[in-house]
This record gives sequence, C-alpha cells and structure tokens, in this order.
Amino acid sequence: MSNKLRLGIPKGSLENATVDLFRKAGFNIQTSSRSYFPSVDDPEIECMLIRAQEMARYVEDGILDAGLTGRDWVNENDADVVTVADLIYAKQSFGKVRWVLAVPEASPFHRAEDLQGKIIATELVGATRRYLASKGVTAKVEFSWGATEVKPPVLADAIVEVTETGSSLRANNLRIIETVMESNTQLIANKESWSDDWKRRKLEDIRMLLEGAINALGKVGLMLNVRREDLQPVLNVLPALKNPTVSPLSDGEWLAVNTILDESTVRMIIPRLKEAGAQGIVEYPLNKIVM
Repeated sequence: MSNKLRLGIPKGSLENATVDLFRKAGFNIQTSSRSYFPSVDDPEIECMLIRAQEMARYVEDGILDAGLTGRDWVNENDADVVTVADLIYAKQSFGKVRWVLAVPEASPFHRAEDLQGKIIATELVGATRRYLASKGVTAKVEFSWGATEVKPPVLADAIVEVTETGSSLRANNLRIIETVMESNTQLIANKESWSDDWKRRKLEDIRMLLEGAINALGKVGLMLNVRREDLQPVLNVLPALKNPTVSPLSDGEWLAVNTILDESTVRMIIPRLKEAGAQGIVEYPLNKIVM
C-alpha cells in the first residue's frame, strides 16, 4: 500500500487563495462545487474540503493528517496540533487578519470595559470570552450565524468580527475600538502524523514549496545584457533581493545580469536601465523563491 497524506483544504473565503498558492507551489488542485474531495496531481496526497472553523478539530482527531486553517480557529477549538508553518496570506492581501471589537459609530462605547453587561455577537465565541475575561468584563457573548455586521445596535451592542481592511465595517457604520487577536493561515498537522517519518518529510517538502510561493508574491525576475563598461551604472539602478547575478557572455565585452525585484517598481526601473546602457531587457514571472 502506497503512502498517502490526507490534507484538508479550507472551504470558503480562503479556498481560491489556497488553491492558487498550491498551484504556484507546483500542485494542481481541481475543486468542484459537487464534491468535497478535490483532485490533485500528486498521487501521494488526498485532499478534502473542510471549513476552516472545523479544520483543527479534524486534524487533532486524526481524520486528517494535516490541513490549512487560521490560527484563530486553532485557538478557538483549543486544538492540540503541530504548527508546521505560518503562511502569511489571506483571501485578499496575503497578510494577517484581525478580529476586532466594533461598535456603532454613534454608540457611547470606546473600550472593552464599556461593554460590561452588554450583548456581543461573534462567530469567535470562546476567544472573545477569554479576551473579555482578561479585561475583567462580563458580557453576553452570542454566537452569530452570519451577517454579523448588521446586528448592532438592534440585535447586539457590539460585535467581534474578522477584517483585513476594515472596509466592510465602515460600510456598515461601525468603528473599531480594540483588536481582540491577530491571525494568519497556518499549515497544521496531527501529532501522530508528524511523528511518522514519511508524512513528516512530505509535510516539510510542502512547507518549503508553499513558503517559496509566498516569497515570490509580488516579485518578478529581470534579465538584461550590458557592456562591461556600463555594468556599474546599471547596477546602481537595480535594487536586488541579494546581489544580482552577473555572468560573462560569449562576447567578452558583454555581461548578462539577472535579478529579482518588486513587480511594482519595474515600470520605473526599466527606463532607467535602458538609459544606463542595458539591452535585451526581459521581465519574467516567478512562482517560487526558495531561500
């Protein structure tokens, strides 16, 4: 019997970003609205779509060997799992998200202590209760099944909701008064699976490739040719991940330069490179940067 790694992919808001990240890492995952078992072009991996809120529980119980979910849901479930990697990406910005305590713009509340005895709606019930307890606040924390932003002030006095930019909260006339916790996506593993040599090696390989894909986000490669006498002016123009790679060409008077830079800077740098004497400038996309 061949080895298999049972891997949970988060269903919902992180699904597309996760599938895209795996694609950049070299794994082609095909999802379908009619199936909770995506196909993957690696015969050693079996995928299952699971809500991020439940992922840590299934990994802890060994139903899955590993999965991707938020640190917030690992904390909420108080799950005893191994954190294989912190993957700093989210559905929009590939950064961290925040769970924030928010109230209506016109409300008199300005800090958690102002909510003593009030009603707070959230999907993150356990973590919210622990946060309020750390502030010495006793409030009624109700589980919210969705549309949490529209509940204040009629159905709740405040909410604890996840946000990347705060735009949805502002659109619903809510203001943030405190941050309850920060979260990011994690690759987590079952403890017994992590102690298995083959599964651990497989997970370490996946971690390296996923981290390489994240390192490449927003980066591009740049190749160009330059005469030896123009090399220093060209290098003065180039920012670099480390030092550019400079190689001799068959014509001894010419050199090839290869570097990595932020995609947002390319449009400004290429004209300056041309002015400095660079020729044959080629920009190319990057899938992975393995440090």
